[in-house]
Amino acid sequence: MSNINGGNARRSMMSSVDFYRRVPKDLTEATTLGAFMSVCAISVMAVLFFSETLAFARTKIVTSISVDENTEPQIRLNFNITMLDLHCDYVSVDVWDALGTNRQNVTKNVDKWQIDSEGQRRIFSGRNREARDLVHDEHDRTLEEMHAEDGVHAIELTEGNFDEFMQANDMAFVDMFAPWCVWCQRLAPTWEKFAQEVKKENMPIGVGKIDCMAQANLCRKQKIMAFPTLRWFQNGEAVTPDYKMDRTVDALVGFAKRKLEMDERYKKWQEQAGDGADEEKKRKLFQNSRPEHPGCQVSGHLMVNRVPGNFHIEAKSKNHNLNAAMTNLTHRVNHLSFGDPIDEKSRKAKRILKQVPEEHRQFSPMDAQMYHTSEFHQAYHHYIKVVSTHLNMGAAGSANAMVTYQFLEQSQIVYYDVNNVPEARFSYDLSPMSVVVEKAGRKWYDYLTSLCAIIGGTFTTLGLIDATLYRVLKPKKL
Repeated sequence: MSNINGGNARRSMMSSVDFYRRVPKDLTEATTLGAFMSVCAISVMAVLFFSETLAFARTKIVTSISVDENTEPQIRLNFNITMLDLHCDYVSVDVWDALGTNRQNVTKNVDKWQIDSEGQRRIFSGRNREARDLVHDEHDRTLEEMHAEDGVHAIELTEGNFDEFMQANDMAFVDMFAPWCVWCQRLAPTWEKFAQEVKKENMPIGVGKIDCMAQANLCRKQKIMAFPTLRWFQNGEAVTPDYKMDRTVDALVGFAKRKLEMDERYKKWQEQAGDGADEEKKRKLFQNSRPEHPGCQVSGHLMVNRVPGNFHIEAKSKNHNLNAAMTNLTHRVNHLSFGDPIDEKSRKAKRILKQVPEEHRQFSPMDAQMYHTSEFHQAYHHYIKVVSTHLNMGAAGSANAMVTYQFLEQSQIVYYDVNNVPEARFSYDLSPMSVVVEKAGRKWYDYLTSLCAIIGGTFTTLGLIDATLYRVLKPKKL
C-alpha cells in the first residue's frame, strides 16, 4: 500500500511542473469565430514560414572594417598616363616617400610611346632608360675671341629677320638657346665653328641662332621646350625630329651633309618620277621625315613602399635645360590602380566581381579622366587615399577570395613660380584599416529560433484577438 502511495506522490510531483496542461474536452467549445481565426493563424504562419525559409536560403553582401594585416613591405602601383604636350625625350618619372626613398627618372618597367595629334599611339620610343651623355667639343678660344678674330658666321635671328632668312635659304639649321643654359654655353663655340665649316665647304645651308630670352615670342611660336634646341628647316618649314645627336663640329657637319645628300637624291628621283606623283609623299619618302607631335604616353608599374609618398611626372633632361615658360602638363589618366592587376577575363575574377556591388569596386576611379591646364606655370596635383579591400565571396579559405585596393582621390591645380618647372604629382597614402566585403548567411539556430517565434507569436497573438472578439460578440444572457 505504501508503494502505491509513493508512486502516486511522484506522479503528482511530476505533473505539477507540466507547462502544457490539458483542458478536458467537455470544457471546450468550438465556435465559428474560432475556426476563422484558426484559418487565419495557419495562413499567416505559412506565409511567414516560407518567407523566413527563403531568407535563410539567401546570402547577402556585408562589409566590415578591420586593421589591415597585410605585412608585405611594398605595393605595386600601375599607371598609364598620356602627357598631351610633353615630348617623350623630356618625360621623367620620379618617386619619393616618407622613408627617404628618392628615385629620379625611374627606368625599370616603364615604357614610352610617342602619340599623334589625336592622342593615339604612333611610335614606340622604347623603354624608359637613362639618356647617354652627349659628346661636346673642347675649344681653346671663347666665342668672343672667335668673333673678334674670324668674324661672325652664325646669323643672329630675330622676329624681324627670321622670315627673310628662311626665304633666302632653302635649307637652314638653327640653334635656339638661352644665355643662362650651361649646355647652350658649351655649344656656342661649337656652333660658331660649325658655321665656319659650312661656309668653308660652300654648303647651301643657312646657319642661324636665336636667343630665346630676347626673342621670347619667336621661340614661343616655334614651341621650344628645352635649351638648346637644334632644328633643321627646309623651305621655311621645320623638319622633325629635332637634332639629338652629339654636339661636336664633326657630328653637326655629318648631319648637314646627310641632309644635303637626301635632298639631292630627292631632286634626282623627282626628275625621274615626273610631276604625276604626290609631292608631299615623295618628299617624306626621301627625307625619311616623320611628323612629330609633342605628346607622350608613359606606362608601366612601380613597386613603392607602403608609406605615404608620391610619384610625379615632370619635364627633365640630362642634356638640356627645360624652358619652364613652355612646359604644359595637361594629361589624361588612362589607367591608375594599386596592387596586382585584376585579370577580368579569368573565371575566378569574373566569379568574384560579379557578386561585388558597384560601390565596392572603386579600383581605378581616375581612369579616362582628363586634367587640362589652360595656362603655363601650373599643373594638377592628385591626392589619393588607398584602402586595402578583401573580397571574400565564399567559405573561409575557399578560392573565391582576393585582395584588391580601392582608392579615393582629390585633384587640384597648383601654381608654380615662373622659374620652376611644373610637375604632375600623384600623392598616395595607405590606410591602416582594411575593408572586408563578404557574403553572409544566417545560422541554422537563428533560423529555428525565428520559426519558433513565428509559430508561437502568431498562435498567441491571434489567440488573444480571438478571445477579445469572443467576449465582445458573445450573446449576453438575460
